[in-house]
Amino acid sequence: MRKAVVAGRVAKYLSVSRATRCASSSPSQDPHISRRAAGLGVLCSTVLTSNRSTAAQAAKIDVEQLLEGYQFPDEFPFRAQDFQRFDEGRDSAFYSAPRFVTHIDDGAINALTKYYDEKLPRGPDVAVLDLCSSWISHLPKDYNVKRVAGLGMNEEELRSNTQLTEYAVQDLNENPTLPYEDESFDAILNVVSVDYMTKPLELFKEMQRVLRPGGIAIMSFSNRCFPTKAISIWTQTGDPDHVLIVGSYFHYAGGFLPPKCKDISPKPGFFGGGDPMYVVFSSKAVEA
Repeated sequence: MRKAVVAGRVAKYLSVSRATRCASSSPSQDPHISRRAAGLGVLCSTVLTSNRSTAAQAAKIDVEQLLEGYQFPDEFPFRAQDFQRFDEGRDSAFYSAPRFVTHIDDGAINALTKYYDEKLPRGPDVAVLDLCSSWISHLPKDYNVKRVAGLGMNEEELRSNTQLTEYAVQDLNENPTLPYEDESFDAILNVVSVDYMTKPLELFKEMQRVLRPGGIAIMSFSNRCFPTKAISIWTQTGDPDHVLIVGSYFHYAGGFLPPKCKDISPKPGFFGGGDPMYVVFSSKAVEA
């Protein structure tokens, strides 16, 4: 029987995370699934030896510290079955109908746009790649650069995205090779889609290839997903583990600086909090 999540293979790797349940999304949104915390749970007893795990037992987990000085295992700790999905049908069929909806709430969208405004490079020669793009890229309204390329699954959605200067339709799970020349972009973005990638190492190596030296890659995610299309390692773990999982993609792809995490979740309002929002990012190393 499969050991709990990744026990034995990822000893000292995954943190203690919150046990989660799936709940339907709000009526105004796509039937994306919000996995709300249902209390602290232990992924497996063998991973309690790391400082990350000890810290994660607290009720409030500081996810921004999880990647600081983190010592990844020598080899990529995940197996092929960790990237399997409940629905292994063709993604092109799943995404064939356009969805002109948002997959995170307004608070999370505004937080991401603000983060982009502070972090993304600007200038007349800047080129940006929006991976898994759709009808909206969440860029600031006044963000004007030379090139914003979108690569996604639905042509009608991409054609409606007014922030793109160009677009391409491609299933990255079928073909993770990016259709761009080496060192083409100053920034690569991916919004709430990294959890669907079944070939993440191949994709992140491609991201490193098409980034210019010093260019930044920003992976953002919440606790919403299409559960039948998200990879199994994602649906079986919680937000702190997701930070480590995405950080591992940067680490094992090679050519990136140590990844970092930023919690950009909006502050809870009078009636409670909305969607959490996390960013794991890294820059392409500049050769000496």
